[in-house]
Amino acid sequence: MSIRLTDLRDNPGARKERKRVGRGIGSGIGKTGGRGVKGQKSRSGVAINGFEGGQMPLHMRLPKRGFNNPSAKTFVEISLATLQAAADAGHSSITEDGLVEAGLVRNKKDGLRLLGSGEVSSKLDVTVTYATASAREAIEKAGGSVTMTRPEKTKRLRGKEREEAKKAKKK
Repeated sequence: MSIRLTDLRDNPGARKERKRVGRGIGSGIGKTGGRGVKGQKSRSGVAINGFEGGQMPLHMRLPKRGFNNPSAKTFVEISLATLQAAADAGHSSITEDGLVEAGLVRNKKDGLRLLGSGEVSSKLDVTVTYATASAREAIEKAGGSVTMTRPEKTKRLRGKEREEAKKAKKK
């Protein structure tokens, strides 16, 4: 027995037929089409999600918390184990673009943050946006070096320090 294209069918119940609304009394959903009689909800163009009849909706009654910073940077976090995989593939000097090209990182977003999890046995020259102290220590212990491209944070001056900085700027 051979299979023919004309004999191929979906399993029973695999596809649900759509309801044909408003197609006669015999269909069970004719005339008003399952919307009841009259009123706002029976008409088209109505979206009442969250509306509670004039009462303050629940989502507005609940307290708000937190803040999503729209200008926050998102860094891709990579481990020392990922760097070791790159070293095993034959890379000794590792950059963010090099890791993307090698396929070890999908994209670099706002930069790469190197974390200290895992072990490094090869001598590596790494250039990343930011590296934790433990990651830098592990790479330097293996004989490599870490270069960070992230700009240093400037300290906010207060009180006497601020006044001294202003005086120095005027001179």
